[in-house]
Amino acid sequence: MSERPKSAAVALDRKPSIRVVTEEPRRGSQPQQRPSRSVHATRFLIFLAITTALLLIVMLLGVTIGSVQIPFSSVLRAIVEGVQPLHSSAAGASDPTFTIVWLLRMPRVVMAAIVGAALGVAGAQMQGLFQNPLASPDIIGVSAGGALGGVIAMATGLSTRSMFYLPILSFAGALLALAIVYAIATRRARTATATLLLGGVALNALIGAITSFLITVTWVRYEVSQQIIFWLMGGLANRTWTHVWLGVPGIVVGLAVAFAYSRDLDILAGGEEVASSLGVDVERAKRVLLIDAALLTGTSVALAGAIGFVGLVIPHAVRLLIGPAHKRLLPASALAGATFLVFADILARTLDRPEEIQVGIITAFFGAPFFLYLLVRRSRGDLYL
Repeated sequence: MSERPKSAAVALDRKPSIRVVTEEPRRGSQPQQRPSRSVHATRFLIFLAITTALLLIVMLLGVTIGSVQIPFSSVLRAIVEGVQPLHSSAAGASDPTFTIVWLLRMPRVVMAAIVGAALGVAGAQMQGLFQNPLASPDIIGVSAGGALGGVIAMATGLSTRSMFYLPILSFAGALLALAIVYAIATRRARTATATLLLGGVALNALIGAITSFLITVTWVRYEVSQQIIFWLMGGLANRTWTHVWLGVPGIVVGLAVAFAYSRDLDILAGGEEVASSLGVDVERAKRVLLIDAALLTGTSVALAGAIGFVGLVIPHAVRLLIGPAHKRLLPASALAGATFLVFADILARTLDRPEEIQVGIITAFFGAPFFLYLLVRRSRGDLYL
C-alpha cells in the first residue's frame, strides 16, 4: 500500500521543546524560484545585442539629422573618410559635407555617448554602494561641485583664455566636494553611509547658494551670465574632437575601475559585516568606489555641464531587466546610458529647429516623472534593489 507524500517542517512550540509538524503538500503547488543565473545571463546577452544595435542606430541618426539635410550615403562616405588613418581633416575641411558630418556632428554624438556611459555607470555604483535605488551621482554633491568649478572658470574669465581651464576646474570642484563630504562622514577610519548622504544634501545646498551668488555678480555681463546658465542646464553644443580626447582618458579609467570592483559591489549588497567576513576591505572599497564615481561624474560635468537624471533612471531600469549582478549591470548601464543620451541630444537638436534645447532639459523631462514613480513605489514598500 503506497504512502501519501508528506513534507516535514520543523516548528518551534511555545515551550522550549521542538516538535515536528507534518502536512500534506497542496496538489499542483510549486515552490517559487528566482530566475537562475543562466536566465539572467541570457537576458543580459539579449539586452546587450539590442542595446548595441540601438546605440549604433541613434549614433547614425545623430550625424544624419540636423538643420542641414545630408543624404545618408554622403554621411557614410564622410564617416569612412574620417576614420581613415591617413586622411587629413584639413584636406577635408574644404568639403562642406565632411565638415558638417565629421568635424561638427560626429564629435557631439561621440561626446553624448561617452558622457551617457559615464553617468550610467556612476549611478549604478552609487545605487549599489548605498543600497538605495534612488541614489545618483548628484546625491553627495559631486555634480554640484563640478558645476561650481565650471562656473568659477566662466565667471573669472579663465575659460576664455584656454579651453582647458573649464574642465580642469570642474573636475577639481567635483573632487573637492567629495573630499569635504567624505571627511565629514569618516570617523576612526569608518565612513557612515547615512552621514555621507546627509552631508551631501547640505553641501548641495551650500554649493547651490554659491553658484547663484556668482550668477548674480556676473549678471551685468549678460553674455557671461547667459553662458553660465546654459552650461548649468547641460548641453553638447560646439563640442569638438579636442573635447572628446580631453575626456576619454578619465572616463576610460573610471569605467575600468568600476568593472574591476563589480564583485565587491555584489558582496557589499549583503552588508558590511558580511563583506568583511568574506575578505573585502570595506573602507578601501568605499573610498575607491566614491572616488571613481567622482571621476566619472566630474569628467562628465566638465565636458557637458550638469546633466541630471541619467545616473538615476538608467541603472534602475536596467536592473529591472537583467538583474542586480554588477558584473552585468555596469556594462549594460554604460550602453543604455550612452544610447539614452545620444537619443536625448537628437531630440534637443530637432524639437525646436533651427534653435536648440539644452539636453539637460530633455533628460529632466524623462527623468523627473520616473523619479516620482520610484518615490510612489518606495512609499508603498514594494521597491527594492
